[in-house]
Amino acid sequence: MAGPWRIAVHDAGRVAALERAAGVPTVVAQLLLRRGIADPGVAREFLQPKLTGIRHPETLPGLPQAADLIMAAVARRDPIVVFGDYDADGMTASAILLRCLRLLGAEARCYVPHRMDEGYGLNSEALVRLAAEGAKMVITVDNGAAAVAEADKARALGLSLIITDHHQFAARLPDADAIVHPALPGSDYPFHGLCGAGVAFKLAWALCQRASDAKRVGEAMRNFLLQAVGLAAIGAVADVVPLVDENRILVRHGLAALRSHALPGVSALEKVCGLSANPMLDSEDIAFSIAPRLNAAGRLGQAEVGVELLTTTDPQRAAELAAYIDELNQTRQTLERSVLLSAGKQIRERFDPQHESALVLAGRDWHPGVIGIVAGKLAETHNRPVFLASLDELGVKPAVGSGRSASGINLHAALAHCSDLLEGYGGHAAAAGLRISADNIDPFRQRLCEFVRAELGGDSAAPVLDVDAETPLAALTFQTLKQIERLAPFGCGNERPTLCTSGVRLVGEPRRIGGAGRHLSLEVEQHGVRLRGVAFGQGDWEEPLRAARGPLAIAFRPVLNRFRGRATVEMHLRDWVAESERTQA
Repeated sequence: MAGPWRIAVHDAGRVAALERAAGVPTVVAQLLLRRGIADPGVAREFLQPKLTGIRHPETLPGLPQAADLIMAAVARRDPIVVFGDYDADGMTASAILLRCLRLLGAEARCYVPHRMDEGYGLNSEALVRLAAEGAKMVITVDNGAAAVAEADKARALGLSLIITDHHQFAARLPDADAIVHPALPGSDYPFHGLCGAGVAFKLAWALCQRASDAKRVGEAMRNFLLQAVGLAAIGAVADVVPLVDENRILVRHGLAALRSHALPGVSALEKVCGLSANPMLDSEDIAFSIAPRLNAAGRLGQAEVGVELLTTTDPQRAAELAAYIDELNQTRQTLERSVLLSAGKQIRERFDPQHESALVLAGRDWHPGVIGIVAGKLAETHNRPVFLASLDELGVKPAVGSGRSASGINLHAALAHCSDLLEGYGGHAAAAGLRISADNIDPFRQRLCEFVRAELGGDSAAPVLDVDAETPLAALTFQTLKQIERLAPFGCGNERPTLCTSGVRLVGEPRRIGGAGRHLSLEVEQHGVRLRGVAFGQGDWEEPLRAARGPLAIAFRPVLNRFRGRATVEMHLRDWVAESERTQA
């Protein structure tokens, strides 16, 4: 129903060779080859990554200088402020560094700017207040790479400024005392994909080693670092960085550490999410349950609650904070639904997504804390980059905008192309934010669409669904699914596999489930093998599926559904088509 499928073609000889040498099922061999892994030894390392595969922290650009300065400040008992960010990556990064500094005996506290009042990142007004309150050193986490004017202000105030970040730099580097960044100009660090919490973890690791005067740290610091790996895993999944290279190792081991070295705040959050009974957390638990709740606190201007949750040692306080954050998340969901309905109405009335290479929407009653989520949902639905702008009610301040990418468009590059129309911008290739005058929204829309059309070569056709392999349902045994799960953690850059098969028939009638019938539950059969499936967000498929005649071809993600201690093979349906209508890209 979504469009043509692009099914990967596999060389049977290469598949069979890897299957034999690595001792994996056929479909797993196909999935490894899709990831560019043909060597059996590399395949075994990929399926069982070791924590020792993380590069030594001293190799991270700018880190040795930053660690020296911080250790000197700790020795002098200088008041230190961790200047955080209000999203889940920023909260986890703040918690990692704050807990580390306190473990070292530093006089440290955290400052997180208010999303609506101060906006993202360092700001001069906050630096003035912090200096007046006695701060001597400010360490940014998950922000600061483009804070050129703010770094100059810090120097004028006599503040020592250390920047740790992973975002894009401005035209010139900030004049900070040290900058820790995987893509620092002039450096040769091989992996630029670390999130803010990943950078903070590496800095904390180096600080612990220096405090111990050894590569092997004591038990207290070792326990802290394993807890920090868990927090870094949350940050990486929440910030949708590529789950490859070091990120994949951090998340793989961090998910285990969240249970083996549990923090009171994370345990309390798991409880309100209904995850406590799960024997092990996976990346999707973080992406769909834990991260949205942490982000809800930041989106509604209460990020400091999230940082406190991740740093408290009191289980009772953790339970109270987790319950409050869960309430904030429910409020966020209500606001999000309102903006989604309004934005959808605007699209229907004013635009034709099939002929627009990008969508730029604006509204006066849109909460700025949720527009990024809605932009992401619309970008996925329409396979177009989408920006939503929240207009100032009085028309005095610039509109605040948030965007999400699609079709591989680099949003940061797109905003740079439109920079003369903007009051400010920042972010990543996949997600970005901006400030813009209301009068410039239409010109920005036109310029953005031109940029996207040029990048895509003028192609704005219906989205193509990439399918990793074609396999019969009979091949998806419990043991095979356990092997597929070894490809995890799944997420950006290492997506949960999409498979397809044909000659499938519905068993019974599909039915709507979930709030407002947004999802669909169904059962299919092929050559005597039956599987249950869920189509998330596709309740509208109910009637077309009921009306379909003859066998179907389906595209789906295979999953192990764990419920009440029992695991079963199921599928998450991504697309379907009557075989008589099937097309292929």
